[in-house]
Amino acid sequence: MKKTIKNISILSLLFVFTFFSCTEDLNITPNDDDTLLGEDLFQNEGAYRQVIAGVYGNLALTGTEGAESSNIEGIDAGTSQFGRVLLYMQTLSADQMIWSYENDPGTREIQRNIWTAQNPLILGMYSRSHLTIALANNFLRETTADKLDSRGASEAVRQDIVAYRAEARLLRALSYYYMMDLFGKANFGTEADAVNTILPVADRAQLFDFIESELLAIESDLVEAGANEYGRADKGVAYMILAKIYLNAEVYLGAGQGQYDKCITYCQKLLDANYSLATNYKDLFMADNNTNSAINEIIFPIISDGSTTQNYGPTTVMINGAVGSLEVNGAEVGVSEGGWGGALRVRKEFAELWQGGNFIDDDRNTIISADRPIGITDISDKDTGYIIQKYSNVTSSGQAGIDQTFVDTDFPLFRLADVYLMYAEAVLKQDGVANTTAVDLINDLRIRANNPNLISVNDITDQFILDERSRELHWEAHRRQDLIRFGLFTGGNYNWAWKGNGSNGIAIPSHFKLYPIPNLSMSSNPNLTQNPGY
Repeated sequence: MKKTIKNISILSLLFVFTFFSCTEDLNITPNDDDTLLGEDLFQNEGAYRQVIAGVYGNLALTGTEGAESSNIEGIDAGTSQFGRVLLYMQTLSADQMIWSYENDPGTREIQRNIWTAQNPLILGMYSRSHLTIALANNFLRETTADKLDSRGASEAVRQDIVAYRAEARLLRALSYYYMMDLFGKANFGTEADAVNTILPVADRAQLFDFIESELLAIESDLVEAGANEYGRADKGVAYMILAKIYLNAEVYLGAGQGQYDKCITYCQKLLDANYSLATNYKDLFMADNNTNSAINEIIFPIISDGSTTQNYGPTTVMINGAVGSLEVNGAEVGVSEGGWGGALRVRKEFAELWQGGNFIDDDRNTIISADRPIGITDISDKDTGYIIQKYSNVTSSGQAGIDQTFVDTDFPLFRLADVYLMYAEAVLKQDGVANTTAVDLINDLRIRANNPNLISVNDITDQFILDERSRELHWEAHRRQDLIRFGLFTGGNYNWAWKGNGSNGIAIPSHFKLYPIPNLSMSSNPNLTQNPGY
């Protein structure tokens, strides 16, 4: 049984969205905080927990009437589930993944790097992130001291509210972090802004400052790192977001404005916290990753449960999508026999990272090559290109998940292994050379993966870090950000299969480091301007 935050999320979203005030601008794309909650809801003091759980639930669910439902009018559930669209925008757009069915809305343009402001997946990400911000803002409005006084809230509720409010602010900062990373700007509003108002727009520097200041301000109100119940944010999640923005500061703020020292500081806080590597790498991606050894490593998951939180999220997509070829039967990974007919494969450049004696027996290598050609010259030909079997809807003890389509496997949005690699990269970029701690951390990852080829200080270079991040963290929604940080996403210094719509890859212009602001979002907020180049 998944822990409490997962079990109550459907009920919580029902509470939140029942009181969702549906104005036309929000139905298109949330550009304000028009998500009003009724006073009657809070007559039951348990509603506060249910409503904050509903804010979490927006990361996993798209509506209250099943996986096909969407609470944002005009936006399909399949193109707006937070984890799925994040995976597409960070992984499908880069050099690790190919989606076979290019008639699926938006996927062709994303994986060929030819997207426009009309892309439904881009709209889904923009809208879903702003909805989380709106829900968090309204939770904060409804939990002020004055509101609690007017309702005669008990002392027990008032004590709980301190952490709940900090978590709402963290979830809002998380959404602004992804807006900063993907779009470089966002409609900007807090609980202090009135509803039904046109919001100002914050640029990257302003978002960076807000995210940093918010996370620092709430630290003392958050539960200690690794000590909150599974699925809820704590200081560890705040430290992770801070480490991420500091590692990418030169992307967000400009060349010469690196903050690698701060990244090292927050990575060290996580290394010193109540986390440890999962005993087995594969535990991290199995149906019981909320109870097996993965719980020691996962800092923050996107919840998936085949019974209570059915959704077309990233793990449902990746497990079903890897099934359907002759080489993989659905029963092996806990889904229906044919899965989704071979929807997912890997690009040649990713497959080549595993070639050679060093990585053939590495536990992170789940490549299935069989008699397939490594290259994909025709994306519709599902018999070409290698496949992988990283995620599974089977538990570590061999039991299949409760449903054969909607999986029980949580998506590890943030985990400790990423911290190990961020620490090593930040030290290298700050000092020009790695240190023994960085070497030990990377070797710990290799030892966990049963890879006997350990490294020394001189082995750690920019290219080594980039490659090792791909081996450890592939299909976890990091790759685009990594390639941008290393100067390899746009331009022609590194071309991968189908980059820029060329089968062998071609250069793409620099403005593709940011996604365009969706046209529908532009129409709902006159303060928004389009990103350059679109």
